[in-house]
Amino acid sequence: MKTAIVYDRVNKWGGAEQVLLALHEIFPQAPLYTAIYSSEKASWAKVFPQVIPSFLQKIPYLNQRHELLGTFTPLAFETFNFDDYDLVISATSEAAKGIITKPGTRHICYCLTPTRYLWSGYEEYFKGPAFKGIAYPAVSYLRKWDRIAAYRPDTMIAISKAVQTRIKKYYGRDSQIIYPPVDIKKFKVKSETLPAGRQGSKFKTTTKNLKLDNSPSTIHRPPNTDYYLVVSRLVPYKRVDLAISAFNELGLPLVVVGTGSEEKELRKLAKRNVEFAGFVNDSELIKYCKGAKALIHPQDEDFGITPVEAQAAGCPVVAFRAGGALDTVVEGKTGVFFDKQTVKSLISAVRVFEKKKFEKSDLVENAKRFSKEKFITDFKKLIENGKR
Repeated sequence: MKTAIVYDRVNKWGGAEQVLLALHEIFPQAPLYTAIYSSEKASWAKVFPQVIPSFLQKIPYLNQRHELLGTFTPLAFETFNFDDYDLVISATSEAAKGIITKPGTRHICYCLTPTRYLWSGYEEYFKGPAFKGIAYPAVSYLRKWDRIAAYRPDTMIAISKAVQTRIKKYYGRDSQIIYPPVDIKKFKVKSETLPAGRQGSKFKTTTKNLKLDNSPSTIHRPPNTDYYLVVSRLVPYKRVDLAISAFNELGLPLVVVGTGSEEKELRKLAKRNVEFAGFVNDSELIKYCKGAKALIHPQDEDFGITPVEAQAAGCPVVAFRAGGALDTVVEGKTGVFFDKQTVKSLISAVRVFEKKKFEKSDLVENAKRFSKEKFITDFKKLIENGKR
Protein backbone atom coordinates (compact mmCIF):
# COMPACT_ATOMS: atom_id res chain seq x y z
CA MET A 1 0.00 0.00 0.00
CA LYS A 2 1.65 3.20 -1.17
CA THR A 3 1.24 5.74 1.62
CA ALA A 4 1.97 9.43 2.24
CA ILE A 5 1.86 11.42 5.48
CA VAL A 6 0.88 15.10 5.58
CA TYR A 7 1.48 17.63 8.38
CA ASP A 8 0.88 21.38 8.67
CA ARG A 9 4.42 22.67 9.31
CA VAL A 10 7.63 20.75 9.97
CA ASN A 11 9.54 23.35 11.95
CA LYS A 12 9.34 22.40 15.64
CA TRP A 13 9.18 19.55 18.17
CA GLY A 14 6.22 18.62 20.36
CA GLY A 15 3.47 16.11 20.95
CA ALA A 16 2.19 16.19 17.37
CA GLU A 17 5.66 15.42 16.11
CA GLN A 18 5.69 12.27 18.26
CA VAL A 19 2.56 11.21 16.37
CA LEU A 20 4.43 11.61 13.08
CA LEU A 21 7.32 9.46 14.28
CA ALA A 22 4.90 6.74 15.39
CA LEU A 23 3.24 6.87 11.96
CA HIS A 24 6.70 6.58 10.42
CA GLU A 25 7.20 3.32 12.34
CA ILE A 26 4.03 1.96 10.75
CA PHE A 27 4.86 3.32 7.28
CA PRO A 28 8.66 3.65 7.08
CA GLN A 29 8.60 4.26 3.31
CA ALA A 30 6.01 7.05 3.42
CA PRO A 31 7.23 10.56 2.51
CA LEU A 32 6.18 13.53 4.61
CA TYR A 33 4.39 16.43 2.87
CA THR A 34 4.15 19.82 4.56
CA ALA A 35 3.62 23.54 3.94
CA ILE A 36 7.12 24.52 5.11
CA TYR A 37 10.14 22.60 6.38
CA SER A 38 13.05 23.68 8.55
CA SER A 39 15.71 20.98 8.73
CA GLU A 40 17.46 22.90 11.51
CA LYS A 41 14.42 23.24 13.78
CA ALA A 42 13.02 19.80 12.93
CA SER A 43 15.99 17.46 12.80
CA TRP A 44 13.67 14.63 13.92
CA ALA A 45 12.12 14.67 10.41
CA LYS A 46 15.33 13.36 8.86
CA VAL A 47 14.14 9.80 9.56
CA PHE A 48 11.57 10.18 6.78
CA PRO A 49 12.77 9.01 3.35
CA GLN A 50 11.71 12.39 1.95
CA VAL A 51 10.23 15.63 3.29
CA ILE A 52 8.33 17.50 0.57
CA PRO A 53 7.46 21.15 1.29
CA SER A 54 4.97 23.25 -0.69
CA PHE A 55 5.68 26.28 -2.87
CA LEU A 56 5.60 28.42 0.30
CA GLN A 57 9.08 27.13 1.07
CA LYS A 58 10.44 29.21 -1.80
CA ILE A 59 8.98 32.53 -0.65
CA PRO A 60 11.60 34.53 1.30
CA TYR A 61 10.60 35.78 4.76
CA LEU A 62 7.11 34.26 4.58
CA ASN A 63 8.43 30.77 5.26
CA GLN A 64 9.95 32.05 8.52
CA ARG A 65 6.76 33.75 9.78
CA HIS A 66 4.19 31.02 10.34
CA GLU A 67 1.64 33.51 11.74
CA LEU A 68 1.39 34.99 8.23
CA LEU A 69 0.82 31.66 6.52
CA GLY A 70 -2.84 31.14 7.46
CA THR A 71 -4.39 32.57 4.31
CA PHE A 72 -1.88 30.81 2.03
CA THR A 73 -1.80 27.27 3.44
CA PRO A 74 -5.17 26.18 1.97
CA LEU A 75 -3.79 26.69 -1.54
CA ALA A 76 -0.47 25.12 -0.58
CA PHE A 77 -2.10 21.85 0.46
CA GLU A 78 -4.55 21.81 -2.44
CA THR A 79 -1.68 21.97 -4.95
CA PHE A 80 -0.12 18.68 -3.78
CA ASN A 81 -0.82 15.70 -6.04
CA PHE A 82 -1.58 12.36 -4.33
CA ASP A 83 -2.89 10.47 -7.35
CA ASP A 84 -0.19 7.80 -7.04
CA TYR A 85 -1.02 6.94 -3.43
CA ASP A 86 -3.40 4.34 -2.02
CA LEU A 87 -3.49 5.92 1.46
CA VAL A 88 -2.83 9.46 2.72
CA ILE A 89 -2.76 10.29 6.43
CA SER A 90 -3.02 13.93 7.44
CA ALA A 91 -2.06 14.90 11.00
CA THR A 92 -3.32 18.42 11.51
CA SER A 93 -4.60 21.24 13.66
CA GLU A 94 -4.96 23.50 10.66
CA ALA A 95 -5.01 23.10 6.86
CA ALA A 96 -3.38 19.74 6.05
CA LYS A 97 -6.78 18.03 6.13
CA GLY A 98 -7.67 20.09 3.03
CA ILE A 99 -5.57 18.03 0.63
CA ILE A 100 -7.43 16.80 -2.44
CA THR A 101 -7.39 13.08 -3.23
CA LYS A 102 -8.98 11.07 -6.00
CA PRO A 103 -11.85 8.63 -5.18
CA GLY A 104 -9.53 5.62 -5.11
CA THR A 105 -7.20 7.12 -2.54
CA ARG A 106 -8.18 6.73 1.11
CA HIS A 107 -7.65 9.81 3.28
CA ILE A 108 -7.48 9.43 7.08
CA CYS A 109 -7.29 12.65 9.09
CA TYR A 110 -5.74 12.53 12.56
CA CYS A 111 -7.27 15.75 13.89
CA LEU A 112 -5.25 17.34 16.70
CA THR A 113 -8.03 19.94 17.01
CA PRO A 114 -10.20 22.00 14.65
CA THR A 115 -8.20 25.05 13.58
CA ARG A 116 -7.86 26.82 16.92
CA TYR A 117 -7.62 30.44 15.80
CA LEU A 118 -10.76 30.03 13.71
CA TRP A 119 -12.92 28.25 16.29
CA SER A 120 -12.29 27.42 19.95
CA GLY A 121 -9.45 29.94 20.34
CA TYR A 122 -10.89 32.74 18.21
CA GLU A 123 -11.48 35.14 21.12
CA GLU A 124 -7.97 34.59 22.43
CA TYR A 125 -6.23 35.07 19.08
CA PHE A 126 -8.22 38.11 17.97
CA LYS A 127 -8.55 40.30 21.06
CA GLY A 128 -10.23 43.68 20.73
CA PRO A 129 -12.94 44.89 18.30
CA ALA A 130 -10.48 46.75 16.06
CA PHE A 131 -8.31 43.67 15.49
CA LYS A 132 -11.39 41.51 14.91
CA GLY A 133 -12.67 44.03 12.35
CA ILE A 134 -9.43 43.94 10.40
CA ALA A 135 -9.16 40.15 10.55
CA TYR A 136 -12.83 39.40 9.84
CA PRO A 137 -12.63 39.07 6.01
CA ALA A 138 -9.76 36.59 6.21
CA VAL A 139 -11.32 34.67 9.11
CA SER A 140 -14.68 34.48 7.33
CA TYR A 141 -13.04 33.05 4.20
CA LEU A 142 -10.89 30.59 6.16
CA ARG A 143 -13.84 29.35 8.21
CA LYS A 144 -15.78 28.53 5.04
CA TRP A 145 -12.76 26.78 3.56
CA ASP A 146 -12.05 24.94 6.81
CA ARG A 147 -15.56 23.48 6.96
CA ILE A 148 -15.29 22.30 3.36
CA ALA A 149 -11.84 20.85 3.98
CA ALA A 150 -13.09 18.94 7.04
CA TYR A 151 -15.32 16.85 4.76
CA ARG A 152 -12.51 15.78 2.44
CA PRO A 153 -11.07 13.02 4.66
CA ASP A 154 -12.81 9.65 4.47
CA THR A 155 -12.18 9.05 8.17
CA MET A 156 -11.80 11.58 10.96
CA ILE A 157 -9.84 10.66 14.10
CA ALA A 158 -9.86 12.76 17.30
CA ILE A 159 -7.08 12.76 19.92
CA SER A 160 -9.42 13.19 22.92
CA LYS A 161 -13.07 13.51 23.89
CA ALA A 162 -12.70 17.29 23.98
CA VAL A 163 -11.44 17.34 20.39
CA GLN A 164 -14.13 14.88 19.35
CA THR A 165 -16.74 17.29 20.71
CA ARG A 166 -15.18 20.22 18.83
CA ILE A 167 -15.12 18.26 15.56
CA LYS A 168 -18.86 17.63 15.93
CA LYS A 169 -19.56 21.24 16.96
CA TYR A 170 -17.56 23.07 14.30
CA TYR A 171 -17.49 20.57 11.43
CA GLY A 172 -20.66 18.55 12.01
CA ARG A 173 -18.71 15.31 11.61
CA ASP A 174 -18.53 12.17 13.70
CA SER A 175 -15.11 10.89 14.66
CA GLN A 176 -13.49 8.13 16.63
CA ILE A 177 -10.75 8.51 19.21
CA ILE A 178 -7.21 7.16 19.00
CA TYR A 179 -5.08 8.65 21.75
CA PRO A 180 -1.67 10.09 20.82
CA PRO A 181 1.42 7.97 21.51
CA VAL A 182 3.38 8.60 24.71
CA ASP A 183 6.79 7.05 25.34
CA ILE A 184 5.92 5.73 28.78
CA LYS A 185 8.67 3.09 28.88
CA LYS A 186 11.35 5.64 29.70
CA PHE A 187 9.37 6.64 32.83
CA LYS A 188 9.09 3.07 34.11
CA VAL A 189 9.02 2.70 37.91
CA LYS A 190 9.64 -0.37 40.04
CA SER A 191 7.82 -0.04 43.34
CA GLU A 192 4.06 -0.23 43.44
CA THR A 193 3.37 2.08 46.37
CA LEU A 194 4.24 5.72 46.78
CA PRO A 195 6.93 6.34 49.42
CA ALA A 196 6.15 7.95 52.76
CA GLY A 197 5.37 11.63 52.37
CA ARG A 198 3.58 11.11 49.07
CA GLN A 199 0.60 9.23 50.45
CA GLY A 200 -1.30 12.12 51.89
CA SER A 201 1.08 13.59 54.43
CA LYS A 202 -0.31 16.39 56.56
CA PHE A 203 -0.56 19.72 54.85
CA LYS A 204 2.55 21.63 55.82
CA THR A 205 5.00 24.28 54.66
CA THR A 206 8.61 23.31 54.12
CA THR A 207 11.55 25.18 52.66
CA LYS A 208 14.22 22.58 53.32
CA ASN A 209 16.98 22.70 50.70
CA LEU A 210 15.41 25.73 49.04
CA LYS A 211 17.29 29.02 48.79
CA LEU A 212 15.92 31.54 51.24
CA ASP A 213 16.59 34.81 49.43
CA ASN A 214 13.87 37.10 48.16
CA SER A 215 13.74 35.79 44.61
CA PRO A 216 13.23 32.39 42.96
CA SER A 217 16.40 30.56 42.04
CA THR A 218 17.38 28.27 39.21
CA ILE A 219 18.13 24.65 40.05
CA HIS A 220 19.61 21.87 37.97
CA ARG A 221 18.42 18.82 39.89
CA PRO A 222 15.34 17.88 41.93
CA PRO A 223 15.45 19.21 45.51
CA ASN A 224 15.61 16.63 48.32
CA THR A 225 12.17 17.40 49.71
CA ASP A 226 8.50 16.94 48.95
CA TYR A 227 7.86 19.31 46.08
CA TYR A 228 5.14 19.88 43.54
CA LEU A 229 6.00 20.12 39.87
CA VAL A 230 4.99 22.10 36.78
CA VAL A 231 6.34 20.99 33.40
CA SER A 232 5.36 23.41 30.66
CA ARG A 233 6.32 25.97 28.08
CA LEU A 234 6.13 29.29 29.87
CA VAL A 235 3.51 30.93 27.65
CA PRO A 236 0.19 32.57 28.64
CA TYR A 237 -2.33 29.83 27.86
CA LYS A 238 -0.44 27.28 29.94
CA ARG A 239 -1.48 29.24 33.07
CA VAL A 240 1.75 28.66 34.96
CA ASP A 241 1.00 32.01 36.61
CA LEU A 242 -2.00 30.37 38.28
CA ALA A 243 0.14 27.59 39.74
CA ILE A 244 2.75 30.04 41.01
CA SER A 245 0.15 32.34 42.58
CA ALA A 246 -1.50 29.40 44.35
CA PHE A 247 1.79 28.11 45.71
CA ASN A 248 2.81 31.60 46.75
CA GLU A 249 -0.14 31.43 49.14
CA LEU A 250 0.35 27.80 50.12
CA GLY A 251 4.05 28.26 50.83
CA LEU A 252 4.74 24.75 49.60
CA PRO A 253 7.77 23.97 47.39
CA LEU A 254 7.03 24.22 43.65
CA VAL A 255 9.50 23.40 40.88
CA VAL A 256 8.83 24.86 37.43
CA VAL A 257 10.44 23.03 34.51
CA GLY A 258 10.44 24.78 31.14
CA THR A 259 11.23 28.02 29.36
CA GLY A 260 9.24 30.52 27.34
CA SER A 261 8.19 34.09 26.68
CA GLU A 262 6.67 34.58 30.15
CA GLU A 263 9.65 33.39 32.15
CA LYS A 264 10.81 36.85 33.24
CA GLU A 265 7.36 37.86 34.47
CA LEU A 266 6.79 34.53 36.20
CA ARG A 267 10.08 34.85 38.06
CA LYS A 268 8.96 38.25 39.31
CA LEU A 269 5.67 36.76 40.44
CA ALA A 270 7.22 33.82 42.28
CA LYS A 271 8.14 33.81 45.97
CA ARG A 272 11.10 32.03 47.52
CA ASN A 273 9.37 28.63 47.73
CA VAL A 274 9.23 28.49 43.90
CA GLU A 275 12.23 27.15 41.97
CA PHE A 276 12.84 27.42 38.22
CA ALA A 277 14.68 24.53 36.57
CA GLY A 278 14.68 25.93 33.04
CA PHE A 279 15.11 23.51 30.15
CA VAL A 280 15.91 19.93 31.17
CA ASN A 281 16.74 16.85 29.10
CA ASP A 282 14.73 13.62 29.20
CA SER A 283 16.77 11.96 31.95
CA GLU A 284 16.47 15.03 34.17
CA LEU A 285 12.74 15.29 33.49
CA ILE A 286 12.27 11.68 34.55
CA LYS A 287 14.03 12.42 37.86
CA TYR A 288 11.82 15.43 38.47
CA CYS A 289 8.65 13.41 37.80
CA LYS A 290 9.74 10.49 39.96
CA GLY A 291 10.66 12.79 42.84
CA ALA A 292 7.61 15.07 42.73
CA LYS A 293 4.69 14.83 45.11
CA ALA A 294 2.32 15.72 42.26
CA LEU A 295 2.27 17.34 38.85
CA ILE A 296 0.26 20.58 38.70
CA HIS A 297 -1.57 20.84 35.36
CA PRO A 298 -3.46 24.17 35.32
CA GLN A 299 -4.11 24.50 31.57
CA ASP A 300 -6.75 23.30 29.13
CA GLU A 301 -4.95 21.06 26.61
CA ASP A 302 -6.29 19.27 23.55
CA PHE A 303 -4.68 16.12 24.98
CA GLY A 304 -1.63 16.86 27.14
CA ILE A 305 1.26 14.38 27.17
CA THR A 306 2.89 15.58 30.40
CA PRO A 307 0.17 14.23 32.77
CA VAL A 308 0.56 10.81 31.16
CA GLU A 309 4.34 10.92 31.51
CA ALA A 310 3.99 11.93 35.15
CA GLN A 311 1.67 9.01 35.89
CA ALA A 312 4.03 6.62 34.11
CA ALA A 313 6.71 7.80 36.57
CA GLY A 314 4.40 7.21 39.52
CA CYS A 315 3.50 10.88 40.00
CA PRO A 316 -0.18 11.80 40.57
CA VAL A 317 -1.72 14.85 38.90
CA VAL A 318 -3.63 17.88 40.14
CA ALA A 319 -5.38 19.05 36.97
CA PHE A 320 -7.86 21.63 35.73
CA ARG A 321 -11.08 19.80 34.88
CA ALA A 322 -11.03 20.38 31.13
CA GLY A 323 -9.61 19.13 27.84
CA GLY A 324 -7.49 16.04 27.54
CA ALA A 325 -6.97 15.74 31.29
CA LEU A 326 -10.51 14.38 31.48
CA ASP A 327 -9.28 11.43 29.38
CA THR A 328 -5.91 10.89 31.05
CA VAL A 329 -6.52 11.50 34.77
CA VAL A 330 -8.80 9.24 36.83
CA GLU A 331 -10.24 11.28 39.67
CA GLY A 332 -9.37 9.91 43.10
CA LYS A 333 -7.24 7.15 41.61
CA THR A 334 -4.48 8.90 39.65
CA GLY A 335 -5.14 12.50 40.64
CA VAL A 336 -7.62 15.19 41.59
CA PHE A 337 -9.31 17.97 39.61
CA PHE A 338 -10.09 21.61 40.27
CA ASP A 339 -13.10 23.16 38.57
CA LYS A 340 -12.11 26.79 37.96
CA GLN A 341 -8.89 28.39 36.77
CA THR A 342 -8.61 30.41 39.96
CA VAL A 343 -6.10 30.47 42.79
CA LYS A 344 -8.78 29.53 45.30
CA SER A 345 -9.92 26.49 43.31
CA LEU A 346 -6.38 25.20 42.82
CA ILE A 347 -5.50 25.67 46.49
CA SER A 348 -8.60 23.69 47.49
CA ALA A 349 -7.59 20.88 45.14
CA VAL A 350 -4.07 20.72 46.60
CA ARG A 351 -5.53 20.48 50.09
CA VAL A 352 -7.80 17.64 48.96
CA PHE A 353 -4.82 15.95 47.31
CA GLU A 354 -2.78 16.15 50.53
CA LYS A 355 -5.33 13.97 52.30
CA LYS A 356 -5.41 11.22 49.69
CA LYS A 357 -3.30 8.15 48.98
CA PHE A 358 -2.32 6.91 45.53
CA GLU A 359 -0.90 3.58 44.41
CA LYS A 360 1.91 3.58 41.88
CA SER A 361 0.45 0.50 40.25
CA ASP A 362 -2.74 2.43 39.47
CA LEU A 363 -0.78 5.35 38.04
CA VAL A 364 1.46 3.20 35.86
CA GLU A 365 -1.40 1.01 34.66
CA ASN A 366 -3.45 4.04 33.65
CA ALA A 367 -0.52 5.48 31.68
CA LYS A 368 -0.33 2.28 29.62
CA ARG A 369 -3.62 3.24 27.92
CA PHE A 370 -1.67 5.94 26.08
CA SER A 371 1.47 4.07 25.09
CA LYS A 372 3.04 4.26 21.65
CA GLU A 373 2.42 0.55 21.24
CA LYS A 374 -1.31 1.06 21.89
CA PHE A 375 -1.39 3.89 19.32
CA ILE A 376 0.30 1.74 16.67
CA THR A 377 -2.01 -1.21 17.35
CA ASP A 378 -5.15 0.94 17.19
CA PHE A 379 -4.04 2.71 14.01
CA LYS A 380 -3.23 -0.57 12.27
CA LYS A 381 -6.66 -1.92 13.20
CA LEU A 382 -8.30 1.17 11.73
CA ILE A 383 -6.49 0.70 8.45
CA GLU A 384 -7.13 -3.04 8.30
CA ASN A 385 -10.84 -2.58 8.96
CA GLY A 386 -11.00 -0.29 5.95
CA LYS A 387 -13.68 1.93 7.51
CA ARG A 388 -14.48 5.17 5.72
